[in-house]
Amino acid sequence: MDTERIADALPSHAAVAGLGYDVVDVDAFAAQLAEPGSRMRLLFSARERRQCAMRAQTKNDGEAVHYAARWAGKEAVLKAWCDALGGRSAPYTLDDYPWSRIEILNDALGCPRIVLAPDVHERLVASLGERDVAWHVSLSHDGPIAAAVVILAKDA
Repeated sequence: MDTERIADALPSHAAVAGLGYDVVDVDAFAAQLAEPGSRMRLLFSARERRQCAMRAQTKNDGEAVHYAARWAGKEAVLKAWCDALGGRSAPYTLDDYPWSRIEILNDALGCPRIVLAPDVHERLVASLGERDVAWHVSLSHDGPIAAAVVILAKDA
């Protein structure tokens, strides 16, 4: 999708505040998930874990590809948020980033959306000084690669 089409997808009163993009190697991510004693699944909420299992069953493929796409989404959220901060200090470090409280969930039509826990949303609002923000996310996977693009938009 080119930038003109991305801009057309946003409401006319919205401005891009931050952009994030991430790519995940599905096989490497599957290996991390399968590692004995791995706590990787705990970085996903119960709802995300349930949706990954359901999508894998529906699509007759492995859960890892669905986890990898959501992980790319979570990383892209972090990147879009940092981009929107424009050099201001981030409210979280990588050590305390609330991975499981930033959810990448499918809506009733199967389209991905970003859901922040209320306390995480309040931190976002406080860090940006902006209450009217919206997330836009696109996930994709093909063969060994999963990817996500995230736009953080605010009212112009």
